[in-house]
Amino acid sequence: MNDLETSWRHEEAIVNGIRLHWVEAGEGPLVVLLHGFPEFWYSWRHQIPLLAERFHVVAPDLRGYNLSEKPQAGYDIETLTDDVIRSLGAERAVIVGHDWGGVIAWAFAARFPDATEKLVIMNAPHPRRFQQALSSGIRQMLRSSYVLFFQIPRLPELLLGANRCWLLARGMQRSAASADTFTDDDLARYREAMSRPGALTAALGYYRAVFRTRRQTQQLGDTRAPTLVLWGTQDSALGSELAEGLEQWVPDIIVHYLDCGHWTQQERPAEVNRHLMEFL
Repeated sequence: MNDLETSWRHEEAIVNGIRLHWVEAGEGPLVVLLHGFPEFWYSWRHQIPLLAERFHVVAPDLRGYNLSEKPQAGYDIETLTDDVIRSLGAERAVIVGHDWGGVIAWAFAARFPDATEKLVIMNAPHPRRFQQALSSGIRQMLRSSYVLFFQIPRLPELLLGANRCWLLARGMQRSAASADTFTDDDLARYREAMSRPGALTAALGYYRAVFRTRRQTQQLGDTRAPTLVLWGTQDSALGSELAEGLEQWVPDIIVHYLDCGHWTQQERPAEVNRHLMEFL
């Protein structure tokens, strides 16, 4: 933990029936940062200091991750968005999400428009656009084939959890466009978080709930909030075409393409921070 991190507040509370942990910093309008797989609040380490100069920043460990509770159920999109809205209470917030956090952010903005001040998405497909891509050709289907592997009971946990989640960390490192995106300390922290008892099964629970609850996602309404999409064009799992044509569901939208892989805010922190501050 560096000196800057020691000034951030670690909090936890019972939210939506489970114990959630989060990091917060700064004062002002609320900005909520939602991480993806296989990460935790730490994925926003480059954004928290700058945002905290003007905003009240909250970066939770999502349900099942790191220091948050790891229940056996509740990984459907309605429950995950309920986790966020019950964390906020009646307060409006800017919702920022990457990967699975972005999927939750899309759904949150559609379900709770009055609580969504603005929306920022990083390499997370809009549910309807994603369904279009899967239906229109085999390319995105092949890119997403790992989701089918995750449906197998126990085997993904055995492979991905071996040697304290070495394979997960190796996958993060190899899928970044730049070899120096993650330090050894960064990867060690991700491995520690995913090696906590129940964490890997909980994280895979997000994917295992997809097919059972996809109707929830497909029936989401349009997004009224002003929206910024930042998309790493070298993402090997999610093609940049997923960021195209979103205006039919998101009328007030800005899209910027970044020369990076999937780990947008960690690979291009300076660019991401500039776009964030301009938008906010």
